[in-house]
Amino acid sequence: MKIERLQIGDLRNIGSASVALGAGVNGFVGPNGAGKTSVLEAVYLLGYGHSFRKGGRDVIVRDGCTTATVFAEIAVDQGRGHRRIGIARARDGWHGKVDGEELGTLSELFRLAPVCCFEPGSHHLMTGAAEERRALLDWGLFHVEHNFLDCWRRYQRGLKQRNALIRTQGVDTWFEPWEREMADAAQKFEEMRDRYIGWIGPIAEEVGAALCPELGAAAINYKNGWRELDLSTPDGRAGWWARERAQDRDRGYTRRGPHRADWRLGFSELGQPDHYSRGQAKLAALCLMLAQVLVHREKLGAPPIVLLDDLASELDAQHQGRLMGFLRQLDAQVLVTGTHHLDADRLFHVEHGNVIPGPTEP
Repeated sequence: MKIERLQIGDLRNIGSASVALGAGVNGFVGPNGAGKTSVLEAVYLLGYGHSFRKGGRDVIVRDGCTTATVFAEIAVDQGRGHRRIGIARARDGWHGKVDGEELGTLSELFRLAPVCCFEPGSHHLMTGAAEERRALLDWGLFHVEHNFLDCWRRYQRGLKQRNALIRTQGVDTWFEPWEREMADAAQKFEEMRDRYIGWIGPIAEEVGAALCPELGAAAINYKNGWRELDLSTPDGRAGWWARERAQDRDRGYTRRGPHRADWRLGFSELGQPDHYSRGQAKLAALCLMLAQVLVHREKLGAPPIVLLDDLASELDAQHQGRLMGFLRQLDAQVLVTGTHHLDADRLFHVEHGNVIPGPTEP
């Protein structure tokens, strides 16, 4: 999927913008606070239904306005087809459209708009909470495993009920149907996670060697959330949850299961990811993102859109050069921002919320 035209309305400081994007690298140049990041944010909203920037959902709506909108005309199937997609943030929540039809659920929109993003906060992916890393893993699965979302929702529904029973001291017989439901869903989407880790592991090694060979050999460390428990016992996952009810009641939540999984990218020349410097964490997060881009392309035939916010302040010139060369080889559509001249196929100048096509002097 590639965006041919992006239309933004009342998003942060952008009142109205219509941007004809190129198929390759699109650079957005301008001073700080001009609205460059808001252009990337608009694309991100199409793929996730929330922003990568801090603040509540309502802060994305321009001051004095009631609704922020993003529409995109996209080319699909290697340019053989075209769709029109959109998302709006209004007072009553999010609304999505595909080809003029209102969506009952936004997941259909997100499936049409795969987006990967590297931004100033991306280093937290390596050093922050495991929840962010699980979300990244499950984003990949959502796009390449057709049944993943249904299994994930079933598991989350059962987990919510089990945790409620734990907190209210429910009797054991109330737990059993939910634990069986959780176990069935968990087995299915844990198999999907295992497959995905098997796919992305060798690719991450190649990306690390190409982008940051100075860090040594890259390897993914995946923990499934069960802390080495033997899941091959006759009663399997449901049996373990049954045996651990008393301990879970003491803690107030379900302590084991795929909702506690984690994964990180390590390097042979570095210590534990928890102790990465900010720069090392950025490179590790970038390698993981690029590996997901490659898996997506391999399984679906085309790479996702790649967003790179304030790239010059996040990477030195050498790593920037390696990254952009890598992305051009993938034939990925890229949106990158900076305060100075960018090596882009198509340039836009952004100032006071206005997006103007044309080259910009540094």
